[in-house]
Amino acid sequence: MRATLLVLVGGVLAAGLCLLVAVGYLKATGLSARSAAGPMEARAARAVRRFALPASARVAQNPIPSSTAAVADGMAHFADHCALCHGNDGAGRTEMGRGLYPPAPDMRLTRTQGLSDGELFYVIENGIRFTGMPAFGTGTAAGAESTWRLVHFVRHLPDLTAGEIHAMDAMNPRTLEEIRQEIEEQQFLQGGGDSSPTPSPRQQQGGHR
Repeated sequence: MRATLLVLVGGVLAAGLCLLVAVGYLKATGLSARSAAGPMEARAARAVRRFALPASARVAQNPIPSSTAAVADGMAHFADHCALCHGNDGAGRTEMGRGLYPPAPDMRLTRTQGLSDGELFYVIENGIRFTGMPAFGTGTAAGAESTWRLVHFVRHLPDLTAGEIHAMDAMNPRTLEEIRQEIEEQQFLQGGGDSSPTPSPRQQQGGHR
């Protein structure tokens, strides 16, 4: 009986200590995404991720043979879906990627390349909760095949050439500002004249009220 009571008291004290640490963390960080994760927090997050990934994902093999075509398909998918945060080179040095918490990783380094193909597939398909990594899985065979091809491209990131990065520029989604500028350029080339806004009646009258 006494041993059971000691276990219960120890559990309550441990839970209370964890709660105090959590409250202290919230107060110290304000859950702001601006501050960088400390070394201990980063290591803990990676350990939790490794623990959470199912064993079946770690041993899963890529069913799509590696080929130039598979890498090219993965490259197009990456440029269209992933480069906004990770950059065409996978370094994560984008405005969106730097603003995430934790920031988008440099996918060329061991922290990403050290994952198995199955683990990469699982992360892409299911995302990672409490980070900016969304789940891209569609639940279809075609979607899974596309993800496996993307895994081949992730493996290719450390060897990406300047020419390939340049080619990806044309595959990146265009922003609204880029679309607007393109429309204005087309209108000008088609004889639309000055694309500047038409002055209001008040401006045409000299600005007098």
